[in-house]
Amino acid sequence: MMQQVMRMKIGVVACESFRKEMDLLTEGDPDIVHKEYLEFGLHSYPQDLKIAVIDHVNALRGKVDAVFLVFGTCNSLKDVCKELVVPTVTIEADDCVGALLTNEEYAREKKVCAGTLFAIPFMSEMGTDYFEKEFESKMPDHEQLGVDSEWYLGILFDGYSRLLHVDTGVGDARALQKSSKDMADRLKLRFEERQGTLQVLKDRLQDTKELASSLTRSG
Repeated sequence: MMQQVMRMKIGVVACESFRKEMDLLTEGDPDIVHKEYLEFGLHSYPQDLKIAVIDHVNALRGKVDAVFLVFGTCNSLKDVCKELVVPTVTIEADDCVGALLTNEEYAREKKVCAGTLFAIPFMSEMGTDYFEKEFESKMPDHEQLGVDSEWYLGILFDGYSRLLHVDTGVGDARALQKSSKDMADRLKLRFEERQGTLQVLKDRLQDTKELASSLTRSG
């Protein structure tokens, strides 16, 4: 009698800033049985972000063999794995930019220009709209105060001098480049561009599969 092969079950819980990259890497992958993206805005509320990550990962207990948690290990999530009940692999980067450039290249670019706004595809697509909506939400009475979104953007990006467009090979490259250029013009920043990488995500996804496979065999 042939031995039945147990297929591993992987869950992906990611920040929506990685949506395009993770959709590309997991497309058609039968091992991925669950994939969800949490709202980028949660980063503004560290405690809420941590609670959301814990809740969404732990909700997969008994449904998957392992979870790939696609978030930078910023301060709010530094020790989050201690509170997770599902075997979980994280990315070894402070934030989404580090994951899409590598930590080494991220540090190098910050040395080139400390005042750099890194425009990964998610940021390019979002443009300044996110920050303008944030302004409207935080200061609904801004007209009475005599300030507008230009004032807010000026304060928010004071000290920045360069926008670095990061091409990770996802989406419409030309459209994303144009969006980044438009954002640079709007914020009066010097525009530069460079290639990013999906290798960090690929490697950690493979690590998740190896973890799930080992647990499936031992189970």
